[in-house]
Amino acid sequence: MLDIAEELNRWVAEGRDFAVATVVAVGGSAPRDPGAALAVDRDGTVIGSVSGGCVEGAVYDLCVQALQDGETVRERFGYSGEDAFAVGLTCGGVIDVLVTPIASGDRVFAAALSAAAQGEPAAVARVARGPAGLLGSALFVRPDGTTEGGLGGHPELDRTAAAEARALLDSGRTGTVELSEDGSHCPGGLTLFVESSVPPPRMIVFGAIDFAAALVRAGKFLGYHVTVCDARPVFATRARFPEADDIVVDWPHRYLRGTATDARTVLCVLTHDAKFDVPLLKEALRLPVAFVGAMGSRRTHADRNRRLREAGVSERELARLRSPIGLDLGARTPEETALSIAAEIVATRRGGTGVPLTGSGTPIHRDGSERGAREAA
Repeated sequence: MLDIAEELNRWVAEGRDFAVATVVAVGGSAPRDPGAALAVDRDGTVIGSVSGGCVEGAVYDLCVQALQDGETVRERFGYSGEDAFAVGLTCGGVIDVLVTPIASGDRVFAAALSAAAQGEPAAVARVARGPAGLLGSALFVRPDGTTEGGLGGHPELDRTAAAEARALLDSGRTGTVELSEDGSHCPGGLTLFVESSVPPPRMIVFGAIDFAAALVRAGKFLGYHVTVCDARPVFATRARFPEADDIVVDWPHRYLRGTATDARTVLCVLTHDAKFDVPLLKEALRLPVAFVGAMGSRRTHADRNRRLREAGVSERELARLRSPIGLDLGARTPEETALSIAAEIVATRRGGTGVPLTGSGTPIHRDGSERGAREAA
């Protein structure tokens, strides 16, 4: 639901009632991750998607029914290949969808959607499995632990749910928590679906060159907050990088040392100039970030590695460096090169192999255990 928070927040501001269908569990080769959502208002307007098209019609009907009767329901959709007119997933996977009617005046969902739409961290815990009277009840949890709403059960249930939701929010993850109805950590009574929304992950592109301009566009397309950094003010300009979120004129290693990064941050070094690369990569390879890649020929890479070793970078740290950056697509143009870099970033993030799917036998969609919980970008 929070993945379409901007649109839903506008609906709330306009006084629209709506029903939202959220993927709360997946299995096999499911097309969307938990948290993917589709919403329908009373006029029949639709936003979002839960399956990429396979079961959207049936989910639409469930939303319409929820708006009519005010009931929250959970529905499972599995594989369907025998009957061309049957409702089901053709990919062989399974998804569980929670359909909840939401009035425009609902303060819990309104607060959560407003926070997420403004880029503020937010988590919503909902009962996705349990007694009918609790199904769909919601608790909005902020990073400081304050809450709105409640799950309607034992007094300790809200306290435990808030703690679990805050833990998932701190790591930017969406997932499920098994609890008992009295709030203890005994599985079997309730399943809470906790959806987290956090600010977009950062991509920092070092080197204000033509290839960087194409990579900025690719990074924005993938949902990153993109910063371009270069020590040369003549190159690091808004005119050259109109789509970048931030443009910084500073020595790269000095900027990296002082800026905020986390486990989702992607660092792309495109300068391929030793006076920039070596001090920058010495800093970068010691940070707990998601990806560190550097552009350059294999000769440049070998020389850079030699210089990094001389600068005190360990073999373990060097092993983190993706260089030459990008997958082998035969790229020539800046746009093709940006595509190859973006492809490697996605493969690293999602655990992909980077090999063609044709004839590979590898799964197209990883299941939840392989993908891990989804990040909000």
